[in-house]
Amino acid sequence: MSTQTLPDVETRPEGTDHTGDDTPKMFHYVRKAKIAESAVMGTHVVALCGEVFPVTRSPKPGSPVCPECKKIYDNLPAGGE
Repeated sequence: MSTQTLPDVETRPEGTDHTGDDTPKMFHYVRKAKIAESAVMGTHVVALCGEVFPVTRSPKPGSPVCPECKKIYDNLPAGGE
């Protein structure tokens, strides 16, 4: 298994895994630059964990975060380098 470092990674959680009431069960970390594009154009983003989905919701404080995304994010070097 090899590890890749994502270039220029500024991330924020974005939702997927929706419940029946259209509320995401969990949020994923994705590249900040891709969030607005996805929200406006409907393009898909790729989360740090590899999940692919269109941005449909913004996280609220205390929202659950994908454990795999969080682990990857916590191990990225500061400043995205």
